[in-house]
Amino acid sequence: MTDGVRRYVLALDQGTTGSAALVFGPDGLPVAAADQEIRQIYPRPGWVEHDLDEIYQSCLDVAERALGIAGIVGRDLAAIGITNQRETTAVWDRTTGRPIANAIVWQDRRGAATCEEMQAAGLAPLVRERTGLVIDAYFSATKLRWLLENVPDARQRAEAGELAFGTIDSWLLWKLSGGAVHATDVSNASRTMLFNIHDRTWDGALLGELDIPASLLPEARPSSGVFCEAVGEAGRLLGDAVPIAGVAGDQQAALFGQACYAPGMSKNTYGTGSFLLQHTGSRAVESERGLLTTVAWGMDERIEYALEGSVFVTGAAVQWLRDGLGIIAEAAETEAMAESVRDTGGVYFVPAFAGLGAPYWDMYARGTIVGLTGGTRREHLARATLEAIAYQTCDVLVTMQEESGVEIPVLRVDGGGSANRFLMQFQADLLGAPIEVAAVQETTARGAAYLAGLAVGFWPDRETLAEQWRPAARFEPEMSGDERAALLDRWHRAVERSRAWAED
Repeated sequence: MTDGVRRYVLALDQGTTGSAALVFGPDGLPVAAADQEIRQIYPRPGWVEHDLDEIYQSCLDVAERALGIAGIVGRDLAAIGITNQRETTAVWDRTTGRPIANAIVWQDRRGAATCEEMQAAGLAPLVRERTGLVIDAYFSATKLRWLLENVPDARQRAEAGELAFGTIDSWLLWKLSGGAVHATDVSNASRTMLFNIHDRTWDGALLGELDIPASLLPEARPSSGVFCEAVGEAGRLLGDAVPIAGVAGDQQAALFGQACYAPGMSKNTYGTGSFLLQHTGSRAVESERGLLTTVAWGMDERIEYALEGSVFVTGAAVQWLRDGLGIIAEAAETEAMAESVRDTGGVYFVPAFAGLGAPYWDMYARGTIVGLTGGTRREHLARATLEAIAYQTCDVLVTMQEESGVEIPVLRVDGGGSANRFLMQFQADLLGAPIEVAAVQETTARGAAYLAGLAVGFWPDRETLAEQWRPAARFEPEMSGDERAALLDRWHRAVERSRAWAED
C-alpha cells in the first residue's frame, strides 16, 4: 500500500524492439517491471521505421503497469529516468506536436548516399575530430537530412522554425512535458554526428555541410539533472511534481548502471551483437583503428568519455545454429555441447554475416568456417561459435587497451550471452582478466534510474552506487599465455580468410 513517501525511482527504457518500465528501490534493486513490444515498420529493403505516437503510448502503458505491480502511485516516485535506443531520428511540428513522418531507426541505411557524398568531399577527418565518430548512415545526421529533403515542405518549415528534431529521448521529454521542453542529453547528442564532443555544442561547420537549420536542434544538457516534470495525461499517471531527472543513451546508461566510474572500467553487453564500452574519464581518446569516441555522460558540470566498439554478430551466430542449421533447439544447449568436447577439433568460425566491425571494418567480409574434417561434429561447431563471440570481443577490447593506454582490470558483462558459463570462462581466459556477470541484468534501466536519483538526492553519490553493484558470478582466467597466443594466432588466420570475400 502506498503512503506517499518518495521511496522509488522509475526508469523508462525505450528500446528498438519495445518499451519497458522498471521501479527501483533505494538499494538499486528492481521491485517491479513491465514491457511491451513495438511494431517494426519496413517500407523498403534497408529501411526501418517506428511510429512515434506508439512509442510514447507504449511508455505510458508500461509505466502504469509497473507502478501497479509495485503497488505505488506517482507521488511515491522521487524521480524518473529515461534511456533510449540511440541515433533513431524524429522530427515533429512545434505547434501541434505531431510527427511529420515515422521515426527513422538507427538500423536504417537510407542515408548511405549522403555518407558517400561526405566521404568524397573529404569530411571524414572533420567528423572524426569534432564528433568522435566515423561517417556512417548509422548516426542521426543523414537521417535528418533525408527527412528534410523528402518530406513535403519539411525544409521550408524547418527554416521557418516550425519543426523540432530529436532522438527518442527528446521526443519523450517533449511529450511528457506537454511541449515545454525541447532537450536531449550530451550522451545522445554525441551520437548524432552533429555534436562537438569537446566544446559540447552543436557544430556549425557540420550543420552547414549538411544544410541543417540550427533551429531544429534540442538543447544539449547534462545526463543527470532535472529536465522537466510530467504534465497532462503523463502527469496524472506519473505525478505532476515528479521530476524527470536523468537521460542517457542505452549503452552509456548500461555503462553507468554497471558502475564503471573509473578510467579503464569496461562493460560488454552480449546480445544479438555486442556493444563494448570503456570509460576513459575526462579524456576523449581519439581512435585510429575504427573505435568510436563518445560522451559517456555529463554531470556535476563536467563531461566524461568512453571508447566504444561494436561486434555485429555474437548472439545472432547462436541463433543461426538454431534457425539456420537446426543443430540446436535453444541457445542454452550450446554450453553443455561446448563442454562435451576437449576443443573445437581445429574448427574456427568467423560469423561475418554482415561484414566485420571494429577493429577490421571490412564490409566485404563474409561468414567463414575453416578447419572442418570428417571428424567434425555439431558439438565442435557449437563450441567454435561460442569461442568466436569471445574472440571478437577480445579483438575489440585489446584495441581499446592499446589506444587508451589503460589496462582493463575487469570486464563487467550483461545480456543473454552472460548466462553461458563456458563462454564467460573462455572470455576470461582470452582476455587474461576477470569477468564479472552483473547480478542485476537490467543495467540499462538501472543506469537511467541512477542518473535521475543522483540529480534529486535519492542517492547521495556514485560511491554509494558502486557499493550496490554485485556480481552474480566471477570468472578468473586459467589459460596459459602460450595457449592464449596460439589460439588467437589461429583465430586471426581464420579472420584473414573471411576478409574481402564479397568484394567482387
